[in-house]
Amino acid sequence: MRLGRSLPGSSIDKIADEPEVSASSIPADTRDAIFKTVRERLDLDKATRTSREQLAQQLESAISEIANESGHQISEVEQRQLARQLADEMRGIGPLQTLLEDQSITDIMVNGPDSIYVERAGRLVQTRTSFRDEKHLQSVAKRIASRIGRRLDEQSPMVDARLDDGSRVNIVLPPISLRGTLISIRRFPAHAITLDMMTSNQNMSPQMRTFLQAAARGRLNIVISGGTGSGKTTLLNAISQYIDPTERIVTIEDAAELRLQQDHVLPLETRPPSLEGTNEINQRDLVRNALRMRPDRIILGEVRGAEAFDMLQAMNTGHDGSMATLHANAPREALTRIENMLMQAGFELPSRAMRQQIADAVDIVCQVERMNDGMRRITQIDEVTGIEGETISTQTLFKFTYSESMGKVKGGFEVVGTSPRCIEKLKRHGLEAATRAIFSGSGG
Repeated sequence: MRLGRSLPGSSIDKIADEPEVSASSIPADTRDAIFKTVRERLDLDKATRTSREQLAQQLESAISEIANESGHQISEVEQRQLARQLADEMRGIGPLQTLLEDQSITDIMVNGPDSIYVERAGRLVQTRTSFRDEKHLQSVAKRIASRIGRRLDEQSPMVDARLDDGSRVNIVLPPISLRGTLISIRRFPAHAITLDMMTSNQNMSPQMRTFLQAAARGRLNIVISGGTGSGKTTLLNAISQYIDPTERIVTIEDAAELRLQQDHVLPLETRPPSLEGTNEINQRDLVRNALRMRPDRIILGEVRGAEAFDMLQAMNTGHDGSMATLHANAPREALTRIENMLMQAGFELPSRAMRQQIADAVDIVCQVERMNDGMRRITQIDEVTGIEGETISTQTLFKFTYSESMGKVKGGFEVVGTSPRCIEKLKRHGLEAATRAIFSGSGG
């Protein structure tokens, strides 16, 4: 779960209870000799058609037999470790396979063959897992890239894509990286996280939950902003669960991370340019194409460039209820970033015209933050109320006020707004009474 409670301790700890997966207690020459003999005896064609679990059992029997023949003193536990390691090498992604299967881990960060960190409950911890050397690490990295149909070599030293289980992976090879091959894997929960779960985990207040449910059902245009790893995509997934299942939804992402629960969802994914620099399909291409697909809503995984213009056009031309995420440290900064994206993309519009488009399109900006205690919280929800002079006007509806003491974050959620203008939009969907109750002090 990307949004949840934290573990005690410093921001980077050692994993004390992690099972040893590298079989480092076995001498390297013994391990390599056993692996070589196993590979010589193994039917590789048959192995590729066998599940990893069955392969590990077969390997354990073979390793036991080879150890007895050669006189190597290897315990049953070490035999299982070797079998699992070799199975991961042959069918999985090497030493990372066990980490990838650990549901408590949300991020895996490989900083070279001997330095692997993971994130658990918002905390970075260093593992005892390692690769044999840089060559071994690069071999696994290239295997990951080939499985997802991407090229990884000196001519294409960077890959950003997703694994079969939906995890997002980024790989950087030397010489771009100065400390060896780097792999970053961002995992997502196997089960959908709901707003109710986030409320129970104190990531938001009950009032926030009720308001966001109404915002999704009432087709408000929502922008979710926050830093890297703050939980923007997780929150977007949770809010999207309240979209009417009869609606046609088009999602647009660089690497597909959204997991909407509705049946009528059409996911689109960008395509990087070829080695010749051709055939690229970017987010703006996809947004413009999505407008021709008769969507009820368009959802962008992350806005970072010229597609901001097309997103605003969609929100302003009958696609109410569209949503997007972007990187920003505060709701007002999020609006400024959208304006900067329009300017950098070369749209020659007067500043007031750009701000008017933003004010007309965006209804709600929801700020998410990962705090020092590892907890992700919704720290602020602002409503865009219009434009006054040359400035987009907003009002804060909810806010998390906090203080920090001895590394622990203390505070609470407050309802600070009164009579949001968006209530008029929600009224069309029969959501006026429930929303007004929140701001009159009786909502829960």
